Amino acid sequence: MARQGVRSGQDCAKVMLLLLASTLAQHGASAQQVKVEPEVLSYPGQTVNLRCAFADTTGIQLTMVTWSYEDKEGERMNIAVLHPSHGPNYPDSPLKGRVRFTQSPPTMASPSIQIDDVYMTDEGKYICDFASYPGGSKQGTTQLIMLSKPQNSATTITVDAATKSMVVARCESLNGRPEAQIRWVSTANGNDTTTSKLGTDNTVSITSEYRMVPTPEDNGKDISCVVSHRTQATPESFQMKLKVQFAPQVTIVGYDNNWYVGRTNVLLTCQATGNPVPTTVQWKAMTGEMPETVQIKDNQLKVLKVDESINTTFVCEVKNRIGVGRHQITALVREPSENPSNVGVVAGAVIGSLLALLLVAALVAVLVTRSRRQQQGYRTNDLKTRIFGGGKKASKNGTSGGGVGGGVGNNNGPIYVYNDGSSHQGLGEKSNHGPPGVGGRPEVLSGAPTAQDILLSSELDDAERRKFDELEEEERYDHFAGGAPILQLRPPNDQGDMIGDYLDDDMESQRDGSVISRTAVYV
Repeated sequence: MARQGVRSGQDCAKVMLLLLASTLAQHGASAQQVKVEPEVLSYPGQTVNLRCAFADTTGIQLTMVTWSYEDKEGERMNIAVLHPSHGPNYPDSPLKGRVRFTQSPPTMASPSIQIDDVYMTDEGKYICDFASYPGGSKQGTTQLIMLSKPQNSATTITVDAATKSMVVARCESLNGRPEAQIRWVSTANGNDTTTSKLGTDNTVSITSEYRMVPTPEDNGKDISCVVSHRTQATPESFQMKLKVQFAPQVTIVGYDNNWYVGRTNVLLTCQATGNPVPTTVQWKAMTGEMPETVQIKDNQLKVLKVDESINTTFVCEVKNRIGVGRHQITALVREPSENPSNVGVVAGAVIGSLLALLLVAALVAVLVTRSRRQQQGYRTNDLKTRIFGGGKKASKNGTSGGGVGGGVGNNNGPIYVYNDGSSHQGLGEKSNHGPPGVGGRPEVLSGAPTAQDILLSSELDDAERRKFDELEEEERYDHFAGGAPILQLRPPNDQGDMIGDYLDDDMESQRDGSVISRTAVYV
């Protein structure tokens, strides 16, 4: 008996599968024979055409065509009927008066219908059903989709900084069909919640809210609501900024911890941020009254000159509608000290000045030493050359030494000449009216400086003059005491004799402008 029960169950299952396969095959065949549009879109108030046609009527007799409407709950109702003998008929329905066959008179093979002034509630399934012989019922279904462009909007909600989550922005897409899609884009740390509401005209309204714990740092951050809908070619974006109100946040800037006695024009600035914008700024001193050297203007405190009275704590208070914010700075007055940068500048200037002075001193020393050496050499050489200079070689412009007792050649000083016929036993000056050696006067070169002239010139200092006087006395003493022949001065030979040739060849110019003999021996 158990085996018979199992076999009976298996047979029933096979029968059911065969019936299901037959039904699907018939439905597929029916769908292939009835031609309809799977989906039709329309906006409210428009006219829509729902096309339907029987593909091949060969060997088939069409006995009736019925259009029915099925709403979203699955309830079905007939809206149009076509009979070959009785013609069209429109049963009572929400579409009566707005639905009709497109052809007049309509044909059984192509019974398309038209709906005027469609409503949002007209959305649903429309079935075109053919009754045929011997094939039976054949049908096709068209989905009518009603579109409604939604009204999109977005806004931020002004909130106070808090410690709990709250709505800071809202985005809505109202009366759309089908319902819209909303997403959020923001740098703030939050999340969104979305709700939908079905309207009486079959539209859908979507509301999305962005929630977060608002902080002062979130104020002004970017947030965007992006709405996508079938009626829109591109998503619609609403860019906004978060609005978070908070009490002022205050900071005092400008104190560099280097307020020393005597420093001038130091400045403190009170910087504050708040939402709404701060309305008042007030400076206070913890010691009570503000020091006399302090000036206050708006959010700035200026110390004209730092002294001991500035050794206090300055407080800045800022207010707005939400609350009060404050910040304080304690000023520590120090003893005056040199600025390291100034010390470096001064040290550099001093060192530079010293180096410049040393350079100038060295240059002056070199020039003085050189000048002294040149003057000393000039004076000594010039003096000796003029008094005692002589040589073995004859000069062109000098006096010959042969035959006159050893004459002395000198280009600058007087020329002394030995004279046997002189009545003097010393030196005498030549008379301007007599020949050389006559009248007891030595002959002197016209225009040449005498020894006395050299002594009186500004080129010799006192010491050199004393030396010269002593030297002259010794020379005179030697000549007069020893009875030596008298030396007389006479002008150079104008005939170009050997003495003149000797003097020209013997003379040598020096750098200081003097002329000395190259062959004379100086004592």
